[in-house]
Amino acid sequence: MSGQRQQRAANGDVLPEGTREDAFDNTYKEKEGPKPPRIIVWKNVVLMTLLHIGALYGVFLIPSAAPLTLLWSALCFLISALGITAGAHRLWSHRSYKATLPLRIFLGLANSMAFQNDIFEWARDHRVHHKYSETDADPHNAVRGFFFAHIGWLLVRKHPDVIEKGRKLELSDLLADKVVMFQRKYYKLSVLLLCFFIPMSVPWYLWGESLWVAYFVPALLRYTLVLNATWLVNSAAHMWGNRPYDKNINPRENKFVTFSAIGEGFHNYHHTFPFDYATSEFGCKLNLTTCFIDFMCFLGLAKGRKRVSHELVLARIQRTGDGSHRSG
Repeated sequence: MSGQRQQRAANGDVLPEGTREDAFDNTYKEKEGPKPPRIIVWKNVVLMTLLHIGALYGVFLIPSAAPLTLLWSALCFLISALGITAGAHRLWSHRSYKATLPLRIFLGLANSMAFQNDIFEWARDHRVHHKYSETDADPHNAVRGFFFAHIGWLLVRKHPDVIEKGRKLELSDLLADKVVMFQRKYYKLSVLLLCFFIPMSVPWYLWGESLWVAYFVPALLRYTLVLNATWLVNSAAHMWGNRPYDKNINPRENKFVTFSAIGEGFHNYHHTFPFDYATSEFGCKLNLTTCFIDFMCFLGLAKGRKRVSHELVLARIQRTGDGSHRSG
């Protein structure tokens, strides 16, 4: 196995050397007594409502958009999605592979195009999600229902346990990454340029698309689709699907989420083996993000992909799977 050496247990568990901040913490216990009241962040409610109204309007503008504009919108979707999947998720949250400076810069720019909080905050919250999944300390705890896990968690104040546990994480790797810190410092400006201005300006300047269509389709509609594709990993992939690797956890294998989130729907596997760069035992199958990382390695821009052995996966399937596993 490339990358960090792993201690292998016969029962299918993987015991990494040193502490992993994305490993589930069995020692955490929710506080007894009534839950703290939900405090609605009305600014976020208004902004998210307006965003989705604008995106819906963008859908009706699709027939009037030039073919090149639609192709550009798809390209912007792919780039911004990779900024989350290959960047904030697999590289910075889980450190499942290593990227050279040029690739990290590209993924940092792509992440700003996705506009889902800066890399540091995204990775911190995601490590908390893995470490305290489906508890009060999970930022988008799916036990609280589909709406909360999908978007509701962004419309209310965080549970105090989420904040407390996030502050206690070891985040020195993120703090030491100059790309992460540079993006965090200039995040608002980078979002204005990369999420809205560039997606809107390129069709208008290069092939004469109207600014109106260019704003609502490749900018607003594309941005909203990437948001919801990411959110489906938190909601649908924690509720619907099979659990071939660990039936004792909520995350599921969900093909629709796999397609919409370019490979992130193999979620039962991912929560069972969070350090695996492919987030699946099937490599590039239905997994554009894994294909991208493999191609970057081929170009010499990435290396050190961490992987789980086939024997280890089979041992885990036999020990904790729900019996639904199919090879290939």
